[in-house]
Amino acid sequence: MREQLSVMEKRGNTNCFSEVNFNHLLVTMKDRTYPEGTHLYWEGDVSDKLYYMKRGRAQITKSTDEGKELIMYMYQSGDMIGQADPFFGSKHTFSAEVLEDSEIGVLEHKDLEMLICQHCDFAIDFMKWMGIHHRLTQTKFRDLMLYGKPGALCSTLIRLSNSYGEPHGEHVIIHKKITHTDLSNMIGATRESVNRMLSDLRKKDAIEYDNGMIVIKDLKMLQGICHCELCPNEICRI
Repeated sequence: MREQLSVMEKRGNTNCFSEVNFNHLLVTMKDRTYPEGTHLYWEGDVSDKLYYMKRGRAQITKSTDEGKELIMYMYQSGDMIGQADPFFGSKHTFSAEVLEDSEIGVLEHKDLEMLICQHCDFAIDFMKWMGIHHRLTQTKFRDLMLYGKPGALCSTLIRLSNSYGEPHGEHVIIHKKITHTDLSNMIGATRESVNRMLSDLRKKDAIEYDNGMIVIKDLKMLQGICHCELCPNEICRI
């Protein structure tokens, strides 16, 4: 039973699917490989597929009118990517870039519709996935708009700790090297302002660095700055 649960826990944002319905997804999708640096889709492309990350990583980006690229989400093995309204012939509002050589299952919308028509319990699980997807988007924009750049940065650090963090006593080490440029692209700020905010957090003893990795020392302080609503980890993720 424990082994079965551990497999479920590795499914990322598809944990909402039962084992039976998840297997329906697996047998319906077509496996493809994507090399590092390629795109699953571009902003403005017709949304006619969903993508399941079997192995690898990808990031979702949004381009501003000034040409700056904003990192909206980062996905890894076990996550499903794509527009959450697949039945209206809509166009992608973001771009999806593959960050490393990846194995991805591609699910056509017409095949998804067939699954929903054939299995009502699958439809319920898919609605749960869509709900998680929308909540993740809502909380992301909340971070960016309501509490300034310091709030957005602190929220991003909390999300990174939930996605890549490992507890060490009372501290959490984020086991992923994130550059200041990456952080600036995640919150729509300049690299210089991110440098200053991180320096302030270090002076307040909220974070520190260990071999290039960010260590969160005072999670409550970060939560206070971003007015954390204590969302579950499937929502509070990068």
